[in-house]
Amino acid sequence: MGDAEQAIIKIAQGLGAVDPDQWNACANPDGDPYNPFLSHAFLYALEESGSATRRTGWMPYHILLEDPAGGLAGCVPMYLKSHSRGEYVFDHGWADAFERAGGNYYPKLQVSVPFTPATGPRLLTKAGPGRNAAEEQLIAAAVEVARRTGVSSLHFTFLPERQWKKLGEHGLLLRNDQQFHWLNHDYKTFDDFLADLSSRKRKMIRKEREKALCNGIEIEWVTGTDLTEAHWDAFFEFYMDTGQRKWGSPYLTREFFSLVNERMPKDTLLVMAKRNGRMIAGALNFIGSEVLFGRNWGAIEHHPFLHFECCYYQAIDFAIARGLKRVEAGAQGEHKLARGYLPTRTFSAHWIENESFAAAVGEYLDRERAHVEHGIEVLSEYSPFRRGDASELQEDDF
Repeated sequence: MGDAEQAIIKIAQGLGAVDPDQWNACANPDGDPYNPFLSHAFLYALEESGSATRRTGWMPYHILLEDPAGGLAGCVPMYLKSHSRGEYVFDHGWADAFERAGGNYYPKLQVSVPFTPATGPRLLTKAGPGRNAAEEQLIAAAVEVARRTGVSSLHFTFLPERQWKKLGEHGLLLRNDQQFHWLNHDYKTFDDFLADLSSRKRKMIRKEREKALCNGIEIEWVTGTDLTEAHWDAFFEFYMDTGQRKWGSPYLTREFFSLVNERMPKDTLLVMAKRNGRMIAGALNFIGSEVLFGRNWGAIEHHPFLHFECCYYQAIDFAIARGLKRVEAGAQGEHKLARGYLPTRTFSAHWIENESFAAAVGEYLDRERAHVEHGIEVLSEYSPFRRGDASELQEDDF
């Protein structure tokens, strides 16, 4: 972006006004791993379906960095928020403390993919020699927009570590949490993966897989043109049933799934469980060039270990079959460790306008990062991998 200094910053209150090809050239530039959640199709489906809108507390407020010719040199998926739901990096305690002190924590600005605790770039730029300059401009623009709009704070969540460090260099507060990811070490079969586990864990997983299917349950992978509205009707029933019991009000509308099916079926995998020819449970995944992202699960019948089978073991099977490097199985869940998903740090960065409050949060984050690091070390001692394998598996740089 040779004319970086002349670039223009704009705000788009919806992706309908943004050219998809221009957005995608920044979100998934040639040479970078493909991330389906950053695509124009996915983000616009959230908006167009009514899932992420002003009405639901996710007002699109995307930053666009235009080059002198009018094309996009960079962009940031950002939302003006009136609550902290659907983020998976929890700041409710910050909000309570700030408001008890007489401040207004909301609205705030959130740089993220709504309802999606998956790591990916947040400073989206075209490939090329001007990339670093574009990222610098996007950071400055995000902070300036936060100041001008008068929000309490600005939050970048589920960042790659490189961008996390860069935001820290610009004075943002740095935060860590953890997820559990499965790493593919060139396995050819599921049994190859099991061979890396301790004998006890191998036996446990084999028994769980056997019991999950013992009631005549069959598993089907559905992706691409094989996906039909009937599949989405069934999955939405699962999603609503399970979501209402867990959260009270699921985030995604039925239309969202139809839009995804129309616009990005090759990026979508449904793992569907059937019994007596009837679909009874399913897990929704999105397919990147290197990662399988597990997102939503639902069921209308309860069967022991069926959740583990659909969400964790079938995801591993699919990743091995596709040659994907890892599986990200979503937020939380220490039970994933015993199933071969290892603790992995996640990264977020935060700007807070009030200096006194920012100092207090910064002190808290210093302690929290140490706690997270210690927790990962402790959990790693319970790795299901044979001694000598676990540390090697955890050292992969992704």
